[in-house]
Formats: sequence, C-alpha cells, structure tokens
Amino acid sequence: MIKQLFIILISLGISPQSTVKEQNEVKVLNFDQLQPFLHRENDTVYLVNFWATWCTPCRKEMPAIKSVAEKYRDKPFKVLLVSLDLPGQIQSSLIPYLETNEINQEVVLLDDPNQNRWIDLVDPSWSGELPFTLIYSKDFREPHSEIFTFEKLDSIINSKLILP
Repeated sequence: MIKQLFIILISLGISPQSTVKEQNEVKVLNFDQLQPFLHRENDTVYLVNFWATWCTPCRKEMPAIKSVAEKYRDKPFKVLLVSLDLPGQIQSSLIPYLETNEINQEVVLLDDPNQNRWIDLVDPSWSGELPFTLIYSKDFREPHSEIFTFEKLDSIINSKLILP
C-alpha cells in the first residue's frame, strides 16, 4: 500500500517529502537580499512584520496578521513575515510554529548579525524591539511598534487600500 502511494505521488510529480513543510519553506536572507522587499513601488500595500518565535508579543499578534492577510487576500495587499529566529532553529522552532498555527503567508528568516546597520535602514525610528511592523506602499510608509489586534490592524489596512 505504501509503495503504491509512493508510485502515485511520483507519477503526479509530488515528492513524498512534499508536506506542509514545503508549503512553509523559509528562505534565509541577509539584509541586502531583504532590502528590496522593503521598498516596492507599486499599487500594493505591504505589511512587513519583524518577529520571532521566542517573542511572546509577536506570537500574541500573529493571529491578527494572519486574519488580516486572509481577509484581504484578493486585494492589492501582501504580507511578509521576517523571522529573527536563529538559522539553526528553522526546523526545530520556526517551521513547527508555522505549521501548528497554519500560517501560510510568505516567511523569510533574516540572518544578518549587523543589526546596528540594518535596523536604521528598515526605519530610523525603530529601536530594534519586537514585534515591529512596517506598512507601506508607493504613497506612504508607516512604522508600528505596537502589538496589533485584528480590529486595529484591519482598520489601518482598510484605510490604506484604495478599493473600487
């Protein structure tokens, strides 16, 4: 039975290793690789959230981010979750957290030890505390150091989207 399932998966082009983990694959980037994601010039509203699995306030606000992302998934709105976990924790902490909480938004892990350089480049008002959220489009750029509720985040995103 397992052999037949394996053959069926292979014939469909699905690796037996293709699980939710692949869905939650996490790219590891240095800041220079991340920086273009922080300055896109188009009609989309971007929410870039800096967080970590070890950060209790980050975990507290994650359901709000997930719910807003789902609410506006058909709108010009994109979420990028920038994990500040250690690269060695991807398999042991980060991916299990994403799977357990059914987080399907794009996630990257920022692996750049020179925080003194890149924190100011993300936003000069950011002191480095987590969570930190940058909401921007070509027309505005807003840093947020608060822990979002769904209602607060929904209100902000709704006011920024130019809906027909």
